[in-house]
Amino acid sequence: MPYAMKPLACDPAAIDGMSERIIVSHYENNYGGAVKRLNAITQQLAELDWATAPVFVVNGLKREELVASNSMILHELFFESLGASAASADLLAQLEQDFGGMDAWSAQFAAMGRALGGGSGWVLLAWSQRDRKLINTWASDHTCNLAGATPILALDMYEHSYHMDFGAAAAKYVDAFMNNLNLAGASAKLAQLKGL
Repeated sequence: MPYAMKPLACDPAAIDGMSERIIVSHYENNYGGAVKRLNAITQQLAELDWATAPVFVVNGLKREELVASNSMILHELFFESLGASAASADLLAQLEQDFGGMDAWSAQFAAMGRALGGGSGWVLLAWSQRDRKLINTWASDHTCNLAGATPILALDMYEHSYHMDFGAAAAKYVDAFMNNLNLAGASAKLAQLKGL
């Protein structure tokens, strides 16, 4: 069964500081491209003769499957992360416990985004089931995250996410993203992961 694009999870006209044009382009071209790529890789894997396929073909296809899958999933989370809304009391309490409060978490998360400016990767707020805490983590090539952790908020720092609006001024994009956090969505994800 082929993968399909999910509907855009945010209202691109309502994101203050980011143009509707860049959000729609990001959704259609980058997220849509990841979905198309994953479908093509899935088809190649379905047609593969596993008994005779060269190891480099198996290795390459499985690696690219992981990259495309995570690109699709992280883009979905990125769009879900947009749309200014308030955090739940539980999310605020967890941020207080794990980071020293919303301001301390926000400063760290934004600094990680600015540090990726001009490069590429993701900044993720993730729930570590093992440690029962929230962590900020960096993800390169759509594939890195703490094992067993589930992202609840994602900032895309690949240039396609900001260059059209901000050029090389990645820090301004990070500020715009931080001003449009869908903390209600992150709160709901955290509650589900914690079994609340």
